[in-house]
Amino acid sequence: MAGEITETGELYSPYVGLVYMFNLIVGTGALTMPKAFATAGWLVSLVLLVFLGFMSFVTTTFVVEAMAAANAQLHWKRMENHQEEEDDDSSTASDSDVLVQDNYERAEKRPILSVQRRGSLNLFEITDRVEMGQMASMFFNKVGVNLFYFCIIIYLYGDLAIYAAAVPFSLMQVTCSATGNESCGVEADSKHNDTDPCWGPLRRVDAYRIYLAVFTLLLGPFTFFDVQKTKYLQILTSLMRWVAFAIMIVLALVRIGHGHRQGHPPLADLSGVRNLFGVCVYSFMCQHSLPSLVTPVSSKRHLTCLVFLDYVLILAFYGLLCFTAIFCFRGDSLMDMYTLNFARCDVVSVAAVRFFLGLFPVFTISTNFPIIAVTLRNNWKTLFHREGGTYPWVVDRVVFPTITLLPPVLVAFCTHDLESLVGITGAYAGTGIQYVIPAFLVYHCRKDTQLTLGYGTVNKHRSPFRHTFWVGFVLLWAFSCFFFVTANIVLSETKV
Repeated sequence: MAGEITETGELYSPYVGLVYMFNLIVGTGALTMPKAFATAGWLVSLVLLVFLGFMSFVTTTFVVEAMAAANAQLHWKRMENHQEEEDDDSSTASDSDVLVQDNYERAEKRPILSVQRRGSLNLFEITDRVEMGQMASMFFNKVGVNLFYFCIIIYLYGDLAIYAAAVPFSLMQVTCSATGNESCGVEADSKHNDTDPCWGPLRRVDAYRIYLAVFTLLLGPFTFFDVQKTKYLQILTSLMRWVAFAIMIVLALVRIGHGHRQGHPPLADLSGVRNLFGVCVYSFMCQHSLPSLVTPVSSKRHLTCLVFLDYVLILAFYGLLCFTAIFCFRGDSLMDMYTLNFARCDVVSVAAVRFFLGLFPVFTISTNFPIIAVTLRNNWKTLFHREGGTYPWVVDRVVFPTITLLPPVLVAFCTHDLESLVGITGAYAGTGIQYVIPAFLVYHCRKDTQLTLGYGTVNKHRSPFRHTFWVGFVLLWAFSCFFFVTANIVLSETKV
């Protein structure tokens, strides 16, 4: 649950942590990025991708610093409690007036002169996995905590809506064929409408909704129970993801090398920047999962350098994936889910590879959907939880799972426009989680650290962007993005 201090788990080396972070960031958002690149133009896309990658790196270092500050406060409280227990054991024969005087002197002197000196070397070690919800409870007031949960709940709803639409959409595209040749899947240079026939009298939209209903019936019940991601399932989905990405990049390069280059992307097209922005923010999302990734790292001495290396590798990978895509395929033929461009006979001649790439989102997303749903359900419970209170069985087992599952399925029922779903989720809730929350967390944790531990205390994991200017810059950028995206949506709807 997002609001708990959870077990650290088995330790792993910094380079294993680097791989885990890479796998976390490079996910479903990467599959919608090529079409957004082609729509916005390659130069604008490249500049925005690099800039948003840099901004995500800045806020990642903010979250790491806040994690270290939260650990310092926990360590501080433990040391104080331990010292108080020792003092209680040694004061059995003291007079009451002397005891009061001693306690007063200890309260005045011990925090700065004693505890900090004895514990300063390890005070900021990240040893407890403090999730973002717990950090919000430590550093924010009640309003801030509620806003945090509201933001993360909206983001998880968007995540579930994307997942609920992506699986049926991929199945529809692969199995519905205008020519009846189902082995070829998506037809070359064809644009289908939802009203086009799929199987006999059934339209494509009917097939999509049938798949959505089956998807909901099969995976929806997991929302009503507890489900854990196993290590072997994570390994399997990661392996499938990298096999699929490698095949797509190699096939695109081969086609370009053989002279089958069809793409001529524009230099810049500002009309596509809105969706590109949301897709890029979504594709760099990792801040909400950093406590689970960073805490088990055995050695955090060069943590910032490793995170920077991760972002450089991710930028290189995104650039390679998108540039091979936009020069290999025409912009108007790129699908919302990039894997579907390879479910074509003229692109891939081997049927097994076509089906693997076309159905790749089905396998990977289906394994993540129950985990995200349970996470969202638990956040709802935490938001309404009151100290010492319990929920009735019906509320706990029926109401919370239902309000978790129903909204994203209804959104997926109404639309399967994945690019817009990813863009809106990233542009609004994603901006809040990736920019606003980390900026406020690091600002308040710095103030609390100074008040609790003294103004000379140095956080060993403090961000390289330690000046207050960077906090203001991140917040200014976030609110500018909110304004830009909202204005763009309003203007687009007005034109329509």
